[in-house]
Amino acid sequence: MNDAARKIAAVAPSEQHYREAPNNIEAEQALLGAILMNNDAYYRVSDFLKPIHLYEPLHRKIFEVAGDIIRMGKIANPVTIKTFLKADEKVGDMTVSQYLASLVSNAVTVINAEDYGRAIYDLALRRALITIGEDVVNIAYDAPLDMPPQSQIEDTERRLFELAENGRYDGGFQSFNDAVALAIDMAAVAKERDGGLSGISTGIHSLDSKMGGLQRSDLIVLAGRPGMGKTSLATNIAYNIAAAYEGEVQSDGSMKAKNGGVVGFYSLEMSSEQLATRIISEQTEVSSSKIRRGDINDADFEKLVACSMMMQKVPLYIDQTGGISIAQLSARARRLKRQRGLDVLVVDYVQLMTGSGKSSDNRVQEITQITTGLKALGKELNVPIIALSQLSRQVESRDDKRPQLSDLRESGSIEQDADVVLFVFREEYYIKNQEPRDPHDPKYPEWEALFDKVKGTADVIIAKQRHGPTGTVKLAFQAEFTRFADLADPSFTQYEEH
Repeated sequence: MNDAARKIAAVAPSEQHYREAPNNIEAEQALLGAILMNNDAYYRVSDFLKPIHLYEPLHRKIFEVAGDIIRMGKIANPVTIKTFLKADEKVGDMTVSQYLASLVSNAVTVINAEDYGRAIYDLALRRALITIGEDVVNIAYDAPLDMPPQSQIEDTERRLFELAENGRYDGGFQSFNDAVALAIDMAAVAKERDGGLSGISTGIHSLDSKMGGLQRSDLIVLAGRPGMGKTSLATNIAYNIAAAYEGEVQSDGSMKAKNGGVVGFYSLEMSSEQLATRIISEQTEVSSSKIRRGDINDADFEKLVACSMMMQKVPLYIDQTGGISIAQLSARARRLKRQRGLDVLVVDYVQLMTGSGKSSDNRVQEITQITTGLKALGKELNVPIIALSQLSRQVESRDDKRPQLSDLRESGSIEQDADVVLFVFREEYYIKNQEPRDPHDPKYPEWEALFDKVKGTADVIIAKQRHGPTGTVKLAFQAEFTRFADLADPSFTQYEEH
């Protein structure tokens, strides 16, 4: 007999100890007694406590029935409740009627009802953690074909994050005084934040003035045809936010962004090196094509080194996994928020993502699943999500190339789920392609004048905005450095919106 077997054999059955799931029957009895004695106690816990959170099945039934009766405007007491419970059910030596009476007779006060409710709720969370842990172990042992290890990890992370987010006592109705106080607090935060914005500044002032910054939990779709510069604009905004990051220690020891924010960037199209090259080019004003070719002098190289040193401190995190699913993206975003913090998420771009696999035969359904998942993730993490999207080719067949909401590729759900839809449009791109081949062509001066008018500019069209106006923002665009910026030059005032 080996050592382990001897230890098991040495323990007599009466001496074996079995771990019981965390519970507090006395707290449940005290809460139910308080509710049955004074129904007002129910409303102190009903916002966060549900019947499923009680450990004893009979207590769950009593709490559920009492809640139903109270919400109907009637009195819940031992007399009115007992008719909804099994009359022949025994609680030890007592009948149900006797047990209900004992709950009320032993109740001391309703003042502590909320404390009892919180204790019961915390124990329910602990039991939920145990369940998740047991599921992880059991599924890992069984190794079902439809749930590979990576899927199990993602599912476990999702369940843990949901438990962490839902395991709070906040929520429910607020008094108007509380709502006013929150509004004043938001205004105070906006006043202290650079630019005086309620949302997170994009670093492009003319865009911020129209949008009020990026609002938390919003899904912002940034769309355009290839070559319009949507990735460049998203990269500019992401870096501006990360570079402006200023953290502030909260009372619980956690960090909160006072300015800027921590940015997660899913680059499904480009590698992290290509994305970094674009950012370095934008910051140093050294052409990205020169950087790739190594066609740089000593002065430029010193600028690149200095810029890279500075960028190492910027909280911008890049995930370059291609063809990522919405489940994987969500799991990694939760992990980033938990480990490093997260204030803004960028996805480049939606059409390169995959759904659950079940709807992969229908691309429109798959895109619907992705955009719905992104919107839900933004609300879950309480961060704005910038999702890039391609536009359909029907833009090219029109004389007026300015994009419209109907141009969104596989569009139904993208337009519906988005809180904000931005289109990037560079007329310069199209007019340049119309250049007459012969410089002596009579139409050449007319073309040249038109090209000079739009050269180096771009329109960001706000086609949809739930919380603000639509319209067009004119920006400067330096293609060589893939940089969007405000039109600071007075010569561009003709393009400003009035």
